[in-house]
Amino acid sequence: MTILCPLDFSAASAGLVAYAAALAVAMGAELRLLHVCEPQEDPTGQRPDATVFAPCNGRMQALQAAAQEAGVANVHTGMVRGEAAPEIVAEATRQQADLIVIGAHGQTGLTRFLMGTTAEIVLRTARCATMLVRAPLLNEE
Repeated sequence: MTILCPLDFSAASAGLVAYAAALAVAMGAELRLLHVCEPQEDPTGQRPDATVFAPCNGRMQALQAAAQEAGVANVHTGMVRGEAAPEIVAEATRQQADLIVIGAHGQTGLTRFLMGTTAEIVLRTARCATMLVRAPLLNEE
């Protein structure tokens, strides 16, 4: 079994990894941690290279170590560039994930109406089961 856990490195990320790790241990599953670097405008017009991931490496390694300390035997990490929701769904397909465990930050009002949330888009479009974990469970609030 494979669990995909997308991370945005917000305050809730450590709690989300702990939650996903507990599930992975209970199910004997592989845990895949994923961060999506969303495209940003470059004032020089140049396409950013792989160094865009460099600031994220330390955070990802720390979260991987936390999952391993929680008892997950098989933890992998990945970083991709693109729009978050479609990249998460694509990675779930590539990795043949059985479950996506994703944090829900609780956007409301006009922002949610106009844009939707990444978690909601993943929930609607992923072919595998998707578990939304709300921020209060992740000790974010």
